[in-house]
Amino acid sequence: MSVTSKHSLYSRRSIIATATGLAACALTGNRAVAQMADSDLPDAADGFEQTAPIAPPPLIFSDASGRKLSLTDYKGHVLVVNLWATWCGPCVDELPTFAALAVKIRPFAGLILPISIDIEGAQAVRPFFALHGIADLPILLDPDGRDLGRLDTEGVPTTLIIDPAGRQVGRLDGAANWNTPRILALLQSLAETESKTMPPHVTPL
Repeated sequence: MSVTSKHSLYSRRSIIATATGLAACALTGNRAVAQMADSDLPDAADGFEQTAPIAPPPLIFSDASGRKLSLTDYKGHVLVVNLWATWCGPCVDELPTFAALAVKIRPFAGLILPISIDIEGAQAVRPFFALHGIADLPILLDPDGRDLGRLDTEGVPTTLIIDPAGRQVGRLDGAANWNTPRILALLQSLAETESKTMPPHVTPL
């Protein structure tokens, strides 16, 4: 199931008719456009598309120190991978729900990977996290926006769910509330399903 129209992504073609969105793109210089803002975010469990396990896109990003990373570096963890930007209103609304969820999924080695496409990189993300009191999420960066193409999307936010075997099992294009009991139960079930075939613990990066 896809998210509701209030949270649908704008394409580069349709954004031409939306002055505020066009301004956001011009200011950031990035290829992505933000989706419509809405303070009443839906439960992510109602919006994401659950699929049979498939190979995820080959996302490449870096941490705040510049170390190059990929999803394979996190194999053994349940992952929620989110492509976002500080200038994206819906992303700003959504991000605190990821921060709250991160604490709850830590006991079963779950991780949130928020990959920022801000062209300023950590210089944009670090003060944003400080301003919003976000301390439970890593700073991960894709300032060139190349992961947009790898995800076959032109908009943010976009979120993937990856199981401990490194397979994509869900996707949501649009903003949602991820800090919900149903999402927590889903992620925990993924961890428990793989627990017999995966190492008992994998140390996070």
